[in-house]
Amino acid sequence: MQYNYKYRLDPSEALHQELCYHVDTCRQLYNHVLYLLNDADDIPARYEVQRRLPDLKSWWDDLEDVHSKVLQMVVKRVYDNLSTLKTQKENGRAVGMLKWKPPREYRSLTYNQSGFELKNTSGRSVLWLSKIGEIPIRLHRDIPENATIKREPTGEWYATFGIDVDEDSPNKPETPAKVVGIDVGIIKYAHDTDGYAIESPDFSEERNRLERAQRDLSRKEYGSNNWEKQRKVVAERHADLKRKRRDFLHKLSNYYATEYDLVAVEDLDGKGLLELPGNSRNRAGAAWETFLRMLEYKCEREGTHFVAVDPKNTTKICASCGVKTDKPLWVREQSCPACGFEADRDANAAWNILSRGLEDLGVGHSEVTPVETALPVDTPVSAKRVVETGSPTLKQRPALAVSE
Repeated sequence: MQYNYKYRLDPSEALHQELCYHVDTCRQLYNHVLYLLNDADDIPARYEVQRRLPDLKSWWDDLEDVHSKVLQMVVKRVYDNLSTLKTQKENGRAVGMLKWKPPREYRSLTYNQSGFELKNTSGRSVLWLSKIGEIPIRLHRDIPENATIKREPTGEWYATFGIDVDEDSPNKPETPAKVVGIDVGIIKYAHDTDGYAIESPDFSEERNRLERAQRDLSRKEYGSNNWEKQRKVVAERHADLKRKRRDFLHKLSNYYATEYDLVAVEDLDGKGLLELPGNSRNRAGAAWETFLRMLEYKCEREGTHFVAVDPKNTTKICASCGVKTDKPLWVREQSCPACGFEADRDANAAWNILSRGLEDLGVGHSEVTPVETALPVDTPVSAKRVVETGSPTLKQRPALAVSE
């Protein structure tokens, strides 16, 4: 398992210019390698292309200014992108050819195993990069193995360190005691089988600020100094929205991974959901795939069972008796004509998700089900509380409403 940690860099103007020079040199090498591969009858192995780099340096002086491992990772980047295209094509997607990278689309350097070192200079943490120098870094954790230096659209520089964890994950319990099923949505971001409905975070103010900045950008002359200044404002608005969304998702996923022995979710097709007609903006903003990805690796880290189940008909099937009832999206309550079980539509789906998760995993558990009791009284939890405290639920469980 690999963890990535991201830290802000504070380069001087001279180091900023040097970083930009290295990034642009790598971009040109990327385009050159892509040209060679597109022009070749048979695509050679990656290591064969990497062995040609010393010959390139004999006539391409700029390559001498960049660390050799960084240049090798540029070649790897081309081959990784080609591999991704091949996989998409094998999955039946219509794909074209890789395109050359313009300056705005290539913004990072990757140091693999060597060429970088964390130091403490005069009581200040710095990141030393080969052939660049020492850059002040806002560091708060000891780091390791490889580093990626990236310039964000806002103009800020960041270092991302990858850590390979070889130690075994905690043992997962054979018979989970605390289990939960989670149904994600838009109005309520998550509805679980413990009766908690976590509200979707309200980013309307951030979106309005972003839209105003985008409108101002559209009125500027493309490429002018004023356009460039406003472009950075738009990038900062995007970054602010992204940071707040990821903060919410990290805290919510961490809660479920640490508080339960088994977490069952829907196996969602994020791309397919975005292609559905209507409301695609809210579906994209919900970032369900990102939440599930975070939840999966955190469950692995904490020794929690993570089960992604088939989402088909989870909202239509009664969680108590299994009878399927068709209902349009605007009907938000589950009322079973067969057994009389009533619950919130999303809560009913959460119970079905949990049942499928337990069945897929083949384990038993001691929790009650809707057969014996009705769903717990829905307890709304503000998304603001998740962001501020990192804890999305109340300390006490809500009372159970006994079915009649």
